Amino acid sequence: MKTLIITGGMIEVDFALSFIQELKPDYILGVDRGLQFCYEHDIRPDYIVGDFDSLPGEILERYRQEGEIPIRTYNPVKDATDTKIALDKALEDGSTEIWILGATGTRIDHVVCNLQILKEAWEKKVPVWIVDSRNKIGLPVEKTFSLKKEEQYGTYVSLFPMGETVEGLTLKGFKYPLDHYQLKDREGLGVSNEITADVADVSWEQGVLLMIQSKD
Repeated sequence: MKTLIITGGMIEVDFALSFIQELKPDYILGVDRGLQFCYEHDIRPDYIVGDFDSLPGEILERYRQEGEIPIRTYNPVKDATDTKIALDKALEDGSTEIWILGATGTRIDHVVCNLQILKEAWEKKVPVWIVDSRNKIGLPVEKTFSLKKEEQYGTYVSLFPMGETVEGLTLKGFKYPLDHYQLKDREGLGVSNEITADVADVSWEQGVLLMIQSKD
């Protein structure tokens, strides 16, 4: 099941509408202020969740009056962010692929948190991608995969360890190849690589790899 989470960070309308049309998700979660985007652009979520502290009250009331979409309301004083709760719901419902809109923006604290919560899905072998008009961010769940140059998201591919070290990182078909490299935190070696071959290959042996594909 392909799930889309629309949460309350930065949502660029033209990009988001085009992305949703292309993605054709099977299941949509409207999360807190992300529900305002759904409401304003006639996107019907299948489930609504959040503490709704940043959503105009009349919008939530409209959905409550309709009574057709399940709504789960949380107290703003809670131990998880709305996006984390939505991700847990997506995993609980059997999602096999998850995309998140509205997980980036000016609130860097939320952006960092959104990167950290991806690991739970990674442990379950469920790919999750955070997207905006310039970035595609996620933790690849397979330790060997390929990227086609004609299909890449932007120009640059950056790789980071989500933890202390990624062991045995090998990159082929990149401007800066690697051969069984030990990629440690606190170093910038993996930033702004570029695909030079028609198909680039990535593999590693141990650790959690964060991949960011970026447009400039």
